[in-house]
Amino acid sequence: MSNPIKVLVVDDSPVVRQAMTAVLGADPDIEVIGAAADPYEAVALMRTTTPDVITLDIEMPRMDGLTFLKKIMAQHPIPVVVCSSHTTEGSDVTARVFEYGAVDIITKPRLGTETFLAESQIMICDAVKAAAGVRADRLAPRPPAQRKLTADAMLAKAGPSAAARVGTDRLIVIGASTGGTEAVGLVLEALPAECPGIVVVQHMPEGFTRSFASSLDAFCRLKVKEAADGDLVIPGQVLIAPGGRHTLIKRQGTGYAVEVRDGPLVSRHRPSVDVLFRSAARYAGPNASAAILTGMGDDGALGLKELRDAGAFTVAQDEDSSVVFGMPKEAIKRGGAVRVCSLELISTALLRGR
Repeated sequence: MSNPIKVLVVDDSPVVRQAMTAVLGADPDIEVIGAAADPYEAVALMRTTTPDVITLDIEMPRMDGLTFLKKIMAQHPIPVVVCSSHTTEGSDVTARVFEYGAVDIITKPRLGTETFLAESQIMICDAVKAAAGVRADRLAPRPPAQRKLTADAMLAKAGPSAAARVGTDRLIVIGASTGGTEAVGLVLEALPAECPGIVVVQHMPEGFTRSFASSLDAFCRLKVKEAADGDLVIPGQVLIAPGGRHTLIKRQGTGYAVEVRDGPLVSRHRPSVDVLFRSAARYAGPNASAAILTGMGDDGALGLKELRDAGAFTVAQDEDSSVVFGMPKEAIKRGGAVRVCSLELISTALLRGR
């Protein structure tokens, strides 16, 4: 990259500031232009250099992160990635983070083991790049530097005998990432209470998906909850894949249940859309409808193609209505989408299966 993404780190912990600077600075596409202990220091630094992206803690002295976020968006909008520890979990905080305009929520770097640190680096750098893409009017996603695992890491691709295991009930699966919290909400809000069971992967960190599900449940006609291992996929209910774990479809009689599993990052994410989609292709096949919504990268692109090949109806969000046209673009390019349409038409397409 000729012009690295300029990032300002705002966190009251010296250890976290040092870790974030090291994690972000290790990526050649990112330049950390400063690290501030609170919003007042951040404002002082921004007088000399305007960052492309801000990573922001929530709990800080003198001014909390939510207040600062609200001020930034009102006075000089800059993409903000909220970087939180588990102490800030809660439906109220999560709802306000997105309400005030944050692009994404990530967890602070995990310093315990080499594996955790490597996974933190992937997720943090990807979130920053996605945020920069939103501000730069949907820049094309940058190719990942690290080798990615595919859905094979969690579930082998189905063989010719898989058709015998396909359930008979209808099923809807949805995958989304950057910009997806609003997109998923709009799709679910438009669906009637009697629609088929739905399972959603929205890229979010561990601890925040439960509050995301609660916020959706408050305004949707459908019942929305965070998925737990063994939950049945039933009409009128939406299961949100929990952050930090993969969620798969499995057969349960003539219908389906979910399996929530630990595992490695797949397509750079956990939960992964590819994992959910592959399992739906195997166990629902032509009885599934699937949508891939806004997001950076290509998670879900291969899975959507597998669903289409299994006879499922598949739809991708179009570029004009996507916050980041990465995941839908890759799915379309690989031939996974039966239909491409605007966000407002996706609910109807999923119900009709055409």
